[in-house]
Amino acid sequence: MSAELELPDNVILTRMDQFVGWARSYSLWQYPFVTACCGMEFMSVSSSHYDTDRFGAAFPRFTPRQSDMLMVTGTITHKQAPILRRVWEQMCDPKYVIAVGACAISGGFYRNYATVQGCDRVIPVDVYIPGCPPRPEMIIDGIMKLQEKIRNQKQVY
Repeated sequence: MSAELELPDNVILTRMDQFVGWARSYSLWQYPFVTACCGMEFMSVSSSHYDTDRFGAAFPRFTPRQSDMLMVTGTITHKQAPILRRVWEQMCDPKYVIAVGACAISGGFYRNYATVQGCDRVIPVDVYIPGCPPRPEMIIDGIMKLQEKIRNQKQVY
């Protein structure tokens, strides 16, 4: 006797972690922390030509309490570091951070006393998108990498 169960074609079996990971990966509510020239590339990614809505990350939120993805775009100075940290702390869990551009990743070509040499010295970063400025396709690729990371992690309910 076979141990297989006969199910109708319209029944889908999945694990809850996989389903929740898939749902979270396509409902990213972003909060842009734009401080420099990479903001122009971020704005072009948000246009209809690149259509970030197909990745579930279309509309920026206007408060960190409504968002779960922080996009750090541009140079972070030591005066801005506590503000960035407070914005990150105000976000609800699970929260994700994408560092966009060379300045957000490593301080860029600003090697001076006023610039933080990477936003990962202030908050944890999930995805790094290099470039000065990164092309819109690279930003979309970074969003896709974050989606993959969300789908593959253990979900907290």
